[in-house]
Amino acid sequence: MQKIAVLLTCFNRKEKTLEALSHMFKAFESIKNTISIKVYLTDDGSTDGTGEAVCAKYPEIKVLQGNGALYWAGGMRNSWNEALKSNYDGYFLLNDDTMVYSTVFAELIETHHYTLKNYNEGGIYIGSTIDSKSKKLTYGGCVFTNKFLAQYIRLSPNKKTPQKCELGNANIMLVSKNVVDKIGILHKKFAHGLADFDYTLMATKKKLPVLITPNILGDCTFDHSDPFETLHLLSFKERKKKLYHPTGLDFKSNLQFMKRNFIYRLPIVFIFGWVKILFPKFYYHRLYKTRLPSK
Repeated sequence: MQKIAVLLTCFNRKEKTLEALSHMFKAFESIKNTISIKVYLTDDGSTDGTGEAVCAKYPEIKVLQGNGALYWAGGMRNSWNEALKSNYDGYFLLNDDTMVYSTVFAELIETHHYTLKNYNEGGIYIGSTIDSKSKKLTYGGCVFTNKFLAQYIRLSPNKKTPQKCELGNANIMLVSKNVVDKIGILHKKFAHGLADFDYTLMATKKKLPVLITPNILGDCTFDHSDPFETLHLLSFKERKKKLYHPTGLDFKSNLQFMKRNFIYRLPIVFIFGWVKILFPKFYYHRLYKTRLPSK
């Protein structure tokens, strides 16, 4: 793997985006004699000058303009589709709030060589991230504990060898060209979340290797608030808007994920989606809060 396209999307996170790019380019310095990279970044209508700041500091980056309604999955597809116009050996998906370590490229390439040797074809390689303060795992690869209930746990890197997983996050993800040739890119039906889980699960179903790297490869804070903590305090109109909004409960993407991967759960997810909206207090106090671990 010699030519790699680095793919990002951003929206109003100028400082974080510039910092993430700085970490990525520093990591590239240690391996620039082995691989070449080209960065594609979609600025999805930022109003804080993110796109302009990236262009000013990194004129070599291909900055694409979104319409403000692409969100994460749409923005990443936009960057990926542009990269597909050229011939790359791999596609490196990177979140704009993920600060990679200096070892990221070297370890991803080593995992690629391991996969070629052990599986005779390229695959998808996922780098796990931690919260820099708590040192807890935040994103990475997962394996199912109960496929019927679509329940899974996150794998911990073992510091020795890559481990197979079934689905994973694209905060740090390298996709081999042969994977793209066989299953394409992120599915167009996903607006924001779940597109990376769907993509890695689709690769797993097609018997393509999906592995996490032996070591943690970056810092990324899990900064998503729990929408159910305040959902029952909103009006019906506000709850319905949150149900369908891509950065809210993203109901359409959830239904699409179930339809594509767990069709038998589709009616359940649909019903419970509306239970959350029509009977939010009942859902929060009787169904949701009782499942939370005690503090």
